Amino acid sequence: MPLPTAVARSQLHTRRVECRGYHRDDGLWDIEGWIVDTKTYDTARLWRSPLGAGEAIHDMSLRLTVDVRLVIQDAVAVTDASPFAICVDAAPNMTRLKGLRIGPGWMRTVKERLGGRHGCTHIVELLGPVATTAYQTIFSDRGPAKRVHPRVNSCYAYAEDSPIIARLREEKAAADD
Repeated sequence: MPLPTAVARSQLHTRRVECRGYHRDDGLWDIEGWIVDTKTYDTARLWRSPLGAGEAIHDMSLRLTVDVRLVIQDAVAVTDASPFAICVDAAPNMTRLKGLRIGPGWMRTVKERLGGRHGCTHIVELLGPVATTAYQTIFSDRGPAKRVHPRVNSCYAYAEDSPIIARLREEKAAADD
């Protein structure tokens, strides 16, 4: 269902976030995310040349390599466009994620390691959708780790007494036979 019709307005900003999940030949998974911000008008910037309408203010990408338990084996980020030249220097700090497990408390731990002066706000924001993409990739119907979803009771649909969890348990039992 589309959103209701809005009042007359002018678009000023676009943020695009895209994430993709890959199963690697070595049994690990690569989860990649991109974030791109653009304006519909020319933008002046301090310490850098102005941007034309539609040019990226932020263009950043991230790859997490995880195992079946969602433990990060490697993390790499790249900043292709940013307001300040120094922003690219935050990307190498993503290696601080190695060894962390995507799960309960994930974003709290991420912010402890990469929040504030230790990381890039936009790349840290991207870690939320990337983590969700990791779950969707690894625990999909086609994924090698097919099992009852690890987030039982994490939302209404995954309530332990929901018909969805009941069906997942039946499918797992049938697959285990």
